[in-house]
Amino acid sequence: MFITATITILVVMLIILLRASLGPTVFDRILAINTFGTVTVLLIALFGFLTARPDFMDIALLYALINFISTIAVLKLFRYGNLGKTPSE
Repeated sequence: MFITATITILVVMLIILLRASLGPTVFDRILAINTFGTVTVLLIALFGFLTARPDFMDIALLYALINFISTIAVLKLFRYGNLGKTPSE
């Protein structure tokens, strides 16, 4: 059952990479990469469960946090052209 879940997650990751490469807009590509990061968190958590190592959950949570912050940073970069500029400037 867990082998099926792992294979399914890997297939979904391939489909997401295909969507990221064929996305019509930059925002579609960014959303696909964000989804890829989320699915990667699932894969890390599943691997930790399969190997009976709960410390992998900490790694998955840290990766999720980095994924979220980097997505916000990239979106701000594309929106304003600069990461230091605020919307009111």
